[in-house]
Amino acid sequence: MTQIDRHQFLPTCKEDMQARGWEELDVLFVSGDAYIDHPAFGTPLLARLLESQGYRVGILAQPDWKNLESFRVMGRPRLFAAISAGAMDSMVNHYTAAKKIRRNDAYTPGGHAGKRPNRAIIAYTAAIKGAFKGLPTIIGGIEASLRRLAHYDYWDDRVRRSVLVDSKADLLLYGMAETSLLELATRMSADEQIATIRNLRGTAMLTTKPPEDAIQVPAYNEIIENGEAYNLAFKLASEQQNPFTAKPLIQSHDQRLLQVNPPALPLTGKQLDRVYDLPFTRLPHPDYREKIPAYEQIKFSVTSHRGCFGGCAFCAITHHQGKTIQSRSEDSILAEIDRLTTHPDFHGTISDLGGPTANMYGLHCGQPAAEKICRRTSCLYPQPCKNLHTSDKQLVRLLDQVRQHPAVNHVFIASGVRYDLLPFQPAYFDALLQHHVGGLLKVAPESTVDRVTKVMRKPGAEVFTRFLEKFRQRSKELGLRQAIVPYLISGHPGCQLEDMIDVALYLKKHRLKVEQVQGFTPSPGSLATCIYHSGQDPFSGKPIHVPRSAREQRLQKALLLYHKPESKKDILEALRLCRREDLINEFFPFRTESKGHPAPRKNARKRKKSSP
Repeated sequence: MTQIDRHQFLPTCKEDMQARGWEELDVLFVSGDAYIDHPAFGTPLLARLLESQGYRVGILAQPDWKNLESFRVMGRPRLFAAISAGAMDSMVNHYTAAKKIRRNDAYTPGGHAGKRPNRAIIAYTAAIKGAFKGLPTIIGGIEASLRRLAHYDYWDDRVRRSVLVDSKADLLLYGMAETSLLELATRMSADEQIATIRNLRGTAMLTTKPPEDAIQVPAYNEIIENGEAYNLAFKLASEQQNPFTAKPLIQSHDQRLLQVNPPALPLTGKQLDRVYDLPFTRLPHPDYREKIPAYEQIKFSVTSHRGCFGGCAFCAITHHQGKTIQSRSEDSILAEIDRLTTHPDFHGTISDLGGPTANMYGLHCGQPAAEKICRRTSCLYPQPCKNLHTSDKQLVRLLDQVRQHPAVNHVFIASGVRYDLLPFQPAYFDALLQHHVGGLLKVAPESTVDRVTKVMRKPGAEVFTRFLEKFRQRSKELGLRQAIVPYLISGHPGCQLEDMIDVALYLKKHRLKVEQVQGFTPSPGSLATCIYHSGQDPFSGKPIHVPRSAREQRLQKALLLYHKPESKKDILEALRLCRREDLINEFFPFRTESKGHPAPRKNARKRKKSSP
């Protein structure tokens, strides 16, 4: 692993502070991830941002939550402790969709599991409060962001209170948090008490006096018993996602009132540039001796934008990053690539250039006045919005400039691509196929059955089929051997076993194979999780089938892996349950079945007996 002077990193111990001449920190960051000084990771990004404004910051990465002394290694900070579970919700990080314990953690040196606690926000906050009595505690990151209101928790199989209430933290920051964290630090540096800071965007706190314009959502005690009340709470919260029109939300938790302020406004291009222009080393901290899998995946990637207007039911990116696409300037991206090419391990390949969705760079609403009152959760579903500016000129120009960089040999697109945008982006589609596919292009239809994709808020099979045919035809014209790797979800709300049989038949017909299947995990904050919990669409009120049993989930997964021999037994069971035995020969050609076992092939040669 490349070594570098540790003093180029933010302090992680008292000796690092002394080398900078610091007696105390202003802000102590606590993270469930290893410390990788790279803009793809939230804690280092926010810490570097505060550093750029003159604050003295340090990072405690993966401290031992059972040992208070591990939280005291840099002493008590002057302002507050900022606590995050890391880049993933700790429960998603620890458990599979089948609730089995994961054996590795991509955000830990060596990939070792167990370096962060379950419900890390709660555990870390309790430890900080024990280590530093009376110190203000701020929680943030994906775990806090998506658990800011009362929410269904898949691992407990019940509705839990807001993580702010359960952690007893003083303030919750949701979303990407740059502007709210900077303003908070500024106000507290001016001796404003955290208990009086109640009007900060992108925050949640407990209050006794709600704003007059606040919207009351069903109380925690009501939604734990009533699925319709839970749906109403989700619906009301979803309607307040537009930062230009959103009002505060109030939710009662027993005798306490939770106040969630409107989201922070999207960053401008110049603001985003300033964040990514900060002096990251792009390296793991030199104390680590083992490789960190997540770093190995992204160390030569470049983030071009943030936000997503796709609005997929199973995804919570919009609830965290927002629907508005916030794009960096070409100059900022090219300057980062200049710095990246000086990395001692760089050999000419950029592994990814994108964001949550690669081909949304530079896209925006063409009617700013309409955007400020818009309540659509997706700009693409059920049909692309007429106000959506879909020109690919800016993105194509960016890719062309990156390819011309003298130190860059290859630049690949590993971020997701919305294939339903590609008909509006012909130049990008052609550039993608000619220059940026490393043999395999990953796309996510998630299902090929229209009634299921409607629940998912995704385009149907017809759109995917047109894309697939065009991809293959154009690749052939270019003389390139390229293939599609489809991402599909098993066990998603709305998907019945019969539907998954049809998906498997579609895959066979179109010569597609899936090597890995993502079993649906009801992670906090998403529409699909709301449906999973209540069994209803919160917007239409219509009942929706939810595959809850382990048996159905197993059979759905097996059908997606139809080409694997170990799936055969489960596929036969699924066909019989659905009374689709007529399809046995479709899945297992030239064979007939009897009592679950294949019959010998017709006209097969008899084996010769071996010699004794």
